[in-house]
Amino acid sequence: MKNRTKKISAAVIFIITGFICYLFLFGKLFPFSPVIPGFSRHELPNTVVYVQKGAVYSDFQKTDSLTIPVEAFHELKFRRKPELFIFRDSMAFIRRSPSRARFCAFSSGRLIISPWALREADEGKISLSIYVRHELSHVLILENKGLFSELHYPKWLLEGIAVYSSHQMGTSFYPGRNETYKAIADGNFMPPFDFKTRREDKVKLEVKNRIPFMYSEFACIVDYLVADYGRAKFMLYMKGLIKSNDHSRIFKEIYGIDFNTFIKEFRQSAEEKADGAK
Repeated sequence: MKNRTKKISAAVIFIITGFICYLFLFGKLFPFSPVIPGFSRHELPNTVVYVQKGAVYSDFQKTDSLTIPVEAFHELKFRRKPELFIFRDSMAFIRRSPSRARFCAFSSGRLIISPWALREADEGKISLSIYVRHELSHVLILENKGLFSELHYPKWLLEGIAVYSSHQMGTSFYPGRNETYKAIADGNFMPPFDFKTRREDKVKLEVKNRIPFMYSEFACIVDYLVADYGRAKFMLYMKGLIKSNDHSRIFKEIYGIDFNTFIKEFRQSAEEKADGAK
């Protein structure tokens, strides 16, 4: 009986171990895998690009140069060269990505790029340079904060910084500042800390593109913090949250008001700017 129990336990351990290995090599944990099977490795001065067998990619030099302005804006350095992943088809990407977004960035220093993002860039629907700068912003902040920091850095702020620093407002599907201010003045607003929670779906937004509007809204908040309170304070805020998860304390120490009071101030300013643009 004991031998049988041992065999069953060993079999269960073997199955679990095999499943975990599968997740790292071919599944949703791929962005953190220490082994990269089926990809050719291309090391460039600032990045490393992995291209899956059967995929075609030619923008190595264009994307490699984008780390320089990203580091300059954030006043941070990549701890190691960011790793970009190119996939041969949509299914290969979907198997390895936790989301179906065009791009996904991780604290492991990796950025995975969907085939449809590259196709949209070729068709002129999106700018590959802007989108990669956006994602490299995420990689840089998350990598400096530490492994699995995706769970801790404020998600709205990650997106706001990325959109603002990559000059993404007013491009592709993203509304510009004035359009975003007008939408806010019309009553559209996503409370920042409702973003990517169960509360998000309960917030009604009467806008053309829901997610791009939210991203532009968060970028406008970043823009307001930089323009009205100064870049130096914003850098302290952004970097303070790399060291600490206590957003309320960090924000109040730097800006002298609590975050909810600031949001009321921002919304009032957005409405005034929308009225001034009429």
